[in-house]
Formats: sequence, structure tokens, C-alpha cells
Amino acid sequence: STIRNRFPYCSLSLLLVFWSSSFPRQAARVLIVEALPPGWSDTCSVLCDALDNFLSLACSLDGPCRIPLLSLYAISRQPECLLPFVQVRGNLARLHSCVEELRSVPGESCIKSAAKGGDLLRQAVLDSMQQFKQYIRHTSTGNQASSNASVTVVTSQPGRSLIHHLESGLKEADLVPLRRLLVVQIVGTNDWSLDSHSPEATMTEDSLMLGTEVDLQQVENSVFAMETVFKAWLQEQGGDREHLHLLLPSPSDSPLPVCVKCDMLERLISPALVPSTPSLGVKTESIRDFLPAVKGPGNQSPTPQRLRVIKVLHADGVCESVLYGLPLVIRPTTCWQLDWDEMETNNSLFHALCQTLRVFYYFMSSHPLVVPGAGVCSHYVLQPSPSVSLLLKPVASRELLLPCSLPVSNQNPSPNPGPSSRVRATVAPLPSASRPALHFLSSGRRAPAPPLQEDDGGDDCLILQ
Repeated sequence: STIRNRFPYCSLSLLLVFWSSSFPRQAARVLIVEALPPGWSDTCSVLCDALDNFLSLACSLDGPCRIPLLSLYAISRQPECLLPFVQVRGNLARLHSCVEELRSVPGESCIKSAAKGGDLLRQAVLDSMQQFKQYIRHTSTGNQASSNASVTVVTSQPGRSLIHHLESGLKEADLVPLRRLLVVQIVGTNDWSLDSHSPEATMTEDSLMLGTEVDLQQVENSVFAMETVFKAWLQEQGGDREHLHLLLPSPSDSPLPVCVKCDMLERLISPALVPSTPSLGVKTESIRDFLPAVKGPGNQSPTPQRLRVIKVLHADGVCESVLYGLPLVIRPTTCWQLDWDEMETNNSLFHALCQTLRVFYYFMSSHPLVVPGAGVCSHYVLQPSPSVSLLLKPVASRELLLPCSLPVSNQNPSPNPGPSSRVRATVAPLPSASRPALHFLSSGRRAPAPPLQEDDGGDDCLILQ
């Protein structure tokens, strides 16, 4: 059967757009959604809501282009191209309309055979690559990023068997532009505990499609889980070179430093890149950024911001990677308008709060009191310190979080003690400080600091040039 295209007369000249990217490895994205019974009636609303939320964010992002092109297919009675390759940025109306078309696909279909559904998926993959190659042939940007595409298939079928079916059907096809094929299996809540320990939950290891990375990802049937799948598209698709060389001091038996090669991963989307929805994040560059805006004469003092504490958090359960911006130090007020008794009572309350948080090793989560309908509410973490003060740090909202799946550290001793011994030998000679809170690091943009004298406090104050 042939692919039904909603845009049969769409001229390729409309697609001849130039995209530039500071992320040179970003691939064009193809999303193929299997809208077949019985799973589609359960996953339709979740998938479309997640896609709508994601595209609302992706269309408004400033900065480097993270998704150069997007195409969407739906598999129902036949493969149907709901959206040819289009730019994502600034195209929200068209993309939203496409999501609504996907949402309108009926939950029942005459196609009920898994093998038949796999054949339709294979046809959609081949058609998407054919359209992408046509796009490449008619562009003359010379940008090598345009030569790669990544296909994501969303299904409710058993993932591993579907991958084998696709690999068998595609192994003889011309898939040069296809860098990665990801099969996302949506698992129902009742089936998650059963499937998560089966081979279906693991990624495929070998691929019959040379040059193409084939992966399987199982996710629960929730909007958040599907948003996380889509947000992976916003992260830099590297792999050609490492990002960072971490240089440790030279060991005693070698003149060369120990080099640890690393990659870097974005954890958050900066709120500054979402200008159309400033309430997604807050600035903390100064106190004025935190205080509410003043309505009235310019010389009027701003009213105090009001933070409502909503829960306590165990300090070791707070992930630092979701905190961003410049912290603000919170201390008991010395405002002269308070009378002496009120100030003493306030100081006692603040000291007691700090002590309680330190004793129980707690942080506090809070958010400002806002007018209903004023936008997304920002959240903050309050962290105690021994100096009888609190540190206020903004917490990224869910909309700005990017996926970050990291392996859990193995606490057992390594069977190969060589690397551990080597690292200990390089770290041991490094100078240590007993009071890290008093370290002052210089950027070098001033006159060199005079050498420290013996009575300058030793390691209480460390200046690095």
C-alpha cells in the first residue's frame, strides 16, 4: 500500500529553508505514532498532551537551533503523513494543528494484526527517509547536520519483537541518512511491574541495520514520561569528540598530568531562552529581581516578597542539578521600622529555624504567594548554614527539565585497583582547606594578589589566580 500524504501538492521549494545550528550534530526528527487498537485508546490523550506541551516549549526557544526539522506520521489503517518536514521554531500554530489531527485519529481500526502493524511502520520509516533524501537533494546549504535524521516510533506493542520485525524488513533498504531508530514502548500501569524486569525493558545490543543505532525504551503511560522522551531531542547529539579534559596533577612516577576525558550534558533549559513565558523561571542576579514589581511612584519601596513553605526535604535527597541561578543569602532583618521587641522575637525565631533545619538535616521547599492565573509558579529551596543564615536557590520548573539518566555508582571495590591507586596518588598532594566556605576564587581580571603571609589565616582564605 502507499503512504497517504496530507500535503500531496506541497512544493519542495517551501521546504528549502536554511537552518543553522551551534549544535552541529543535531538531526532532523521523524515521529511515527502507532495509532492501532487496543492501545491507542489508552495512550492517545497522554501522548498528544505530552507532544503539545513539548512543542509549546520547543517552538519558543531562543538560542541555537536544537530541532532543525520535524515530520510526523500516524499508523492507522495505513501510514499517513500528518506533517512533512517543517521547521519547529516559530511554527507553533501549524504544529498544534497537527497534534489535533493526531488526537482525532479514531481509537478503533481494522488493523489488528501486530505483524501487519509492523509492516505499516516499516513503510512509514522508508517513506520518511525518502522524503528526507528529497529534501537534502534540493538544499544547497552545505551543512553536514542536514544529512542526518533520527526516527522515533511510539507503540504499545512488545518492543523487542517490533524491533526485530523492523530490522528484518529494513536491512536491505537504503537508510544512509538514518542515524538512529528509537522504539518507545508505552507500558500500562498494571503491566509495568511485570514488564520492567523482562528482556523487553532492555535496549537492543546488535543491529542488522549497519550504520544505524537501534534502541528500545520502555516508558510508563504518563504525560511526564512522554515529555521526557521528546525533551531528549533538545539535548546536543554529540559523539564525535569528547567535551572536556579534566587534568589531575602529575603522579610521582610520571611528568604528565592524568587526563580524564568527559562529556557534558545539559540538565536544564535556561529560563532566559524562553522569552514568551518568563514565569517559567526567575532571575536572582540581584534582590530587585526577586522582589515583586512596584506599581506606583518610582520612589516607592517594593513590598516584601512572601514565600510560603510547603514541605521539608531531606538534604541528601535534593538534586543539585535542578537548582540554577545565583543564590541569595537570607538573614534576620535589621529593618529600623521594627521595634526592639519585635526584632528580638524575629531573631529568636530565625535562629531556631536554622538550628532545627541543621539538626534534622533538612532543606525547605517554598513558593511565592501569587495571584491565581498569574502564570507558572516558581519554587525555591532554602538551605541552612552554620552561620545562622539561609541560602535561597531557585528550583527549575518541570517544563525546563531535560532528561538525565545516570548509572548508580557501585560502592563495591573495583576488581582492578589500578585506576583507584592512580587517582589517589594524584589527588593526595593537592592542597586542602578546612573552611571551604571562605574560599575566594579570582578570575584574574585584577592586579595579582600579594603572597599570603604566615599570619594571614593559613588555609582559611585561598586565592587562586
